Amino acid sequence: MTARLPPMFLVGATIVGATALVGLLAPVLAPYGPRAVTGDALERPSADHLLGTNDIGQDLLSGLIWGARSSLLVAVVAAGITVLVATVVGAGAALVGGWVDRVMGRVLDILLAFPGVPLIVLVTALAGTSRAVIVLVVGLVGWPALARVLRSEVLSLRQRGFVRAARGFGAGPGYVLRRHLVPALGPLLVAGFVEWAATAVFLEAGLAFLGLGDPTAVSWGNTLNRALALPGLYFSGMWPWLVLPAGLAITVVVLGLTFVGVGLEPVFNRRSARP
Repeated sequence: MTARLPPMFLVGATIVGATALVGLLAPVLAPYGPRAVTGDALERPSADHLLGTNDIGQDLLSGLIWGARSSLLVAVVAAGITVLVATVVGAGAALVGGWVDRVMGRVLDILLAFPGVPLIVLVTALAGTSRAVIVLVVGLVGWPALARVLRSEVLSLRQRGFVRAARGFGAGPGYVLRRHLVPALGPLLVAGFVEWAATAVFLEAGLAFLGLGDPTAVSWGNTLNRALALPGLYFSGMWPWLVLPAGLAITVVVLGLTFVGVGLEPVFNRRSARP
């Protein structure tokens, strides 16, 4: 019998899948272009603008739909960078062993001592606010923690018979890593990817909210940044459509990715499954 997927995973996968579908179909689903000025500033929700308009007359529903594509793109690329660098550095150093592994172990200890969020804010403020810079910074900040986990796992795997046999027949570190270790590390790589994808969505929105994101991008964080820059927002009665939709979208997507990660744990880790 095949193992049933946990309900939490199914809920999370449904949320993430629906968000991805909305992002892919944004040109069809969005009533207006992502940057088009289609009405007066700060219009209330109506038949023409279901969520109203922002301070320059852009349709908020269209921005919400196009923002799904932006957030998931950042999540996938940043998480991919994290997993790639962590695999090459953490797993590669453990496989090579010797002084390389010892030095890398100390480097990881030093990098993990730095606070992640303040470091991201500082680097982004100095390096620029383009989308490429944000994705690169978010991706590179996340790899040390995953690299440490992968390093520990590879140190255990390298003592297994199939790895020792491959190296005995002359296989180099790159071949052993690609052919034998990456498949064995698959569960950790998937879990690390999902975990950092959820973190990347939150960090990208947070940077945009703080004004450190690309000001020309259509994203949920930029929507919140523009809304909360309005004086007296919470005394005007406009916040339910200017703030809540984007805030709820960020929350739902982060929860969806978190549910996927938590739901996969009993699948990958048999010891966590109930008897």
